[in-house]
Amino acid sequence: MSAGGESVQGNFYEQVGGHDAFRRLVEAFYREVAEDEVLRPMYPEQDLGPASDRLLMFLEQYWGGPTTYGELRGHPRLRMRHAPFKVNPEARDRWLAHMRSALDGLALPPLQDATLWSYLERAAHAMVNTFED
Repeated sequence: MSAGGESVQGNFYEQVGGHDAFRRLVEAFYREVAEDEVLRPMYPEQDLGPASDRLLMFLEQYWGGPTTYGELRGHPRLRMRHAPFKVNPEARDRWLAHMRSALDGLALPPLQDATLWSYLERAAHAMVNTFED
């Protein structure tokens, strides 16, 4: 049941608004990353578009949307893909701050917001691969 009492159907991807919701989340996130002096250097492309596309495809597939990520890139292997980058607690915290801001912009119902945020927090903590500055 939603906050308004109506029945909620579909998987998580559909419940939060599908492609449009995840696209808005990722676009808002990368607008902030583009200005972040710690995170921006981790993205080798001049244009953040390819990174944005990858994150969008990953999140959509993870939450029950199209399986495009797996079809194009295979298994996510998140730790392996992030290993070349220095992901320390500061980078994690900045990533989380930008993602929290982007998620707030979606104004999801509390249950969906908490569900998505819980995953994003766990994923961010799992990506830390150094405690050095």
